[in-house]
Amino acid sequence: MINTVFFDVGGTILDESHEFAAWADWLGVPRHTFSAVFGAVIARGLDYQETFRVFRPDFDLAAELDRRVAAGRPETFGEEDLYPDARGCLSALKAQGLTVGLAGNQPAHAEASLRALDLPVDVIGTSHGWGVAKPAPAFFDRVVAEGGGDPSSILYVGDRPDNDARPALAAGLKACLIRRSPWGHILDLPAVAERCLFRIDSLDDLPGLVAEHNAASGQGQ
Repeated sequence: MINTVFFDVGGTILDESHEFAAWADWLGVPRHTFSAVFGAVIARGLDYQETFRVFRPDFDLAAELDRRVAAGRPETFGEEDLYPDARGCLSALKAQGLTVGLAGNQPAHAEASLRALDLPVDVIGTSHGWGVAKPAPAFFDRVVAEGGGDPSSILYVGDRPDNDARPALAAGLKACLIRRSPWGHILDLPAVAERCLFRIDSLDDLPGLVAEHNAASGQGQ
């Protein structure tokens, strides 16, 4: 049975469209050009930061974030950046008596921003706070520890087959892929997708699928 559900952050519960646009403006690049290059980087399976290096070869994310803060244009997000189906999904899973958490690759400021949203979750973890980033096995070891210690009872939900589903499955977790965000639409890894417990287009579908899975699992015991 599924006792715990962890969610990736960016592209899963958080729509990063506004932030991508802000980065294009910061770099002085037309937004549609930035988006096109971003898509090409994803399609080639490269680290997303290669997008920035196309326009600025010496780009360093940490240094650039500091410059944005100094310029009064920090990377930030709020309620308006949540996908419309995110809060309801989290609440519905909590209502089923499940442990619900967030765990994603996020910079230093993100944990405070996520807590400020007052989402119905039990755990909030970030790569910065945990000191390890996906897809490293140690990241998912931490997910398992925070989720109760039994990987087979934990479902990890994300938009990326490479950074989310594949390493979660390797760690013994169940996985759910959601088809949205640039990665969800562009990056196709059929061998990974076929091993996922669920593949969805909206978080609205997830609580019902989890409930059905747990009911079936309970009947089989």
